[in-house]
Amino acid sequence: MVNFLTATDAAATGGMMSTVIMMVAMLGIFYFMLIRPENKRKKEAEQMRASVRKGDKITTIGGIIGTVVDVKENNIVIETSADQVRVEFAKWAISSNETAAENAKAEAKKAEEAKAKAKAAKKAEK
Repeated sequence: MVNFLTATDAAATGGMMSTVIMMVAMLGIFYFMLIRPENKRKKEAEQMRASVRKGDKITTIGGIIGTVVDVKENNIVIETSADQVRVEFAKWAISSNETAAENAKAEAKKAEEAKAKAKAAKKAEK
């Protein structure tokens, strides 16, 4: 009977250990699949909002599209139409910066073309 009790205790300890391992694995999955990407997106959005300059074409979270006229510490003023309607928004209300996105695409295209030229030149040397 003593052997039966010790075998049960060992099985319970092993079962508890596997439960702890599964919980740690689930926490790791949540961190890498949910928390980390969300923090990365927040950091990129904050960086985009901090880099807004006069003349950039932006879209707000409400869908208003305009050109930045003035940048203040926590606010921006945008011009929304040909009638030169100016509206002031908080910086956190910026959804996207089309000017910065277009510049990034142009730089990526130039880098890709330079890489292709280098590859072609390397092939020509052989």
